[in-house]
Amino acid sequence: MTQPLISHALGLHMHQPPGNLKLLIDHHESDAELIIRCYERAVRYAQQFKDSGNIHVGFSGILLEQFLDPEIIDRYRKFIDIPAMLESYRTAHNVELIGMGYYHPVFPLIPQEDWKEHLTRGRQIIEEVFGRAPKGFWPPEMAFCMEMIPAIADAGYEYVIVDGVHVQPDNKPVDIYQPYQATYEGSTITIIPRERDVSNAQESGMDAIWFTQEVQHKVKSSPNPEQPRLVTTWSDGENGGWFRQMSEESAFYGHFWSPLINKIKNGEVPIRSVSLSEYIKEHPPTESAFVRTGAWNVGTTSGFDFSQWAGSEQQKEGAETIRQVSQRYWQLSESEAQLSEEDKKTLKDARELILEGETSCFLFWGDDWVPKLYERTEPALTLLNKLQGSLNS
Repeated sequence: MTQPLISHALGLHMHQPPGNLKLLIDHHESDAELIIRCYERAVRYAQQFKDSGNIHVGFSGILLEQFLDPEIIDRYRKFIDIPAMLESYRTAHNVELIGMGYYHPVFPLIPQEDWKEHLTRGRQIIEEVFGRAPKGFWPPEMAFCMEMIPAIADAGYEYVIVDGVHVQPDNKPVDIYQPYQATYEGSTITIIPRERDVSNAQESGMDAIWFTQEVQHKVKSSPNPEQPRLVTTWSDGENGGWFRQMSEESAFYGHFWSPLINKIKNGEVPIRSVSLSEYIKEHPPTESAFVRTGAWNVGTTSGFDFSQWAGSEQQKEGAETIRQVSQRYWQLSESEAQLSEEDKKTLKDARELILEGETSCFLFWGDDWVPKLYERTEPALTLLNKLQGSLNS
């Protein structure tokens, strides 16, 4: 069979907020098992199809931090061997690892001064855990703005996945089945548009036949059907019953992904499973696009604004508190050279609390989780006030 015209890039987003794996095992053990098995399942199925199937898996830094916690390793051992799972990812070269912000922040809602640390630390922990640095970046909540491009490129990333509904090519019809270049203030990065409709089905349930027919129909209706077509689908990899279901033959991997890859292996469908970094080498972007500020469609929101994370007054106040405490940190950090070693540790501790407070989950769940944000900002402010007193004395 000749090389298929349609290339499919499958992506899975993996994240747990700070302390959540411990919270689950303490109070919701049945959910803890369902969730932890999702992480092992992805790499196990990837190993079964190492010559024909590719999966992109993005891990937040805080999720990997929890995987490395000896207490978490020990308490989840009844379900999976976490170190063995991480080693499987390390050696599974058909799993393309994707970077994220360390604490999974909504980047456009946090101070730009804080972007760099989330980006570099998120990339570093993947390299430390798996022995290879990610080439692609998945913005948490798919929350993206053009201003992020220099920071993402400076962190060492080659491409970024954005929701296709926000892509606006220069003077041409929108074509989400190809990569683009996007440039901001002299920095350029490759943009990979996500196929929102098929991604919705990936999240909720589909089979290989429907998927094949749907992507063929969409490609046929695209602006450039005769050109190489890249269909990129992305969803959470551990949320919803479709992924958590213990009966694997009727869930994502058994009902959809395995049958699809078997059809690809047997030449039954005009599709191939690809790695994005390899696809970009074969088909580098030749056109430019602007990406409108926005996020993905979650909850009841469209992602055309940030109302999921900053729609209520409490959410807005929480985001403003983060900005104010972060600004206070940066003002005091200008005096770091004058600080004692003890004061430097105080500054560092405050910094960690601020970054942790920027976790998107604290804003995602309406007003319910906003108090968790203040559980970080209030002690951070106490530490910064203590530091200010030390400087004034």
